[in-house]
Amino acid sequence: MKVEGLNIGFAVTGSFCTFSKIIDEIQKLVDEKANVVPILSFNASSMNSRFGEAEEWVSRFEKITGNKSIKTIQDAEPIGPNGLLDILVIAPCTGNTIAKLANAITDTPVLMAAKAHLRGMKPIVIGISTNDGLGVNAKNLGVLLNSKQYYFVPFGQDSPFVKPNSLVAKMEMILPTIEMALENKQIQPMIIQNIF
Repeated sequence: MKVEGLNIGFAVTGSFCTFSKIIDEIQKLVDEKANVVPILSFNASSMNSRFGEAEEWVSRFEKITGNKSIKTIQDAEPIGPNGLLDILVIAPCTGNTIAKLANAITDTPVLMAAKAHLRGMKPIVIGISTNDGLGVNAKNLGVLLNSKQYYFVPFGQDSPFVKPNSLVAKMEMILPTIEMALENKQIQPMIIQNIF
């Protein structure tokens, strides 16, 4: 399935080290003629890090997509009742966001976007990036893996000997994961070997 003409929400959470990887994937979606709407968590839209200034990242997301970022809970809420998106991508999706999704907590624009989008039983693609995916957060990951409408970008341990609990998605697989999710299928293999 092609993504041309589809409205794709691209939600970004605070795994700042992954931002440089998702920029290329957002550009791919735009090149495929999808309408991409950036949705940013409070941290992603406001926190500076050693990986760049928040304002610069917001500007880049908006320049590539040609759309203003959704940065508030209030602005994310209409996604559901107005049926604004065909599919929602959350990448990078932190362990914090995974935990909140698994426990129905809605306290950021990204989480409100997910809640609103799920109202229409539409697919959500998760590109995980967390240091505790195989630690205490494994139970939350398990909840989402067993929940309808969630599809995972293939992921693996990014540093098994230094950070044995860390999981990161192979972000360059976002587009094929979207295409499969639109057919209600999980791309396989989902769990891959060490990716770095």
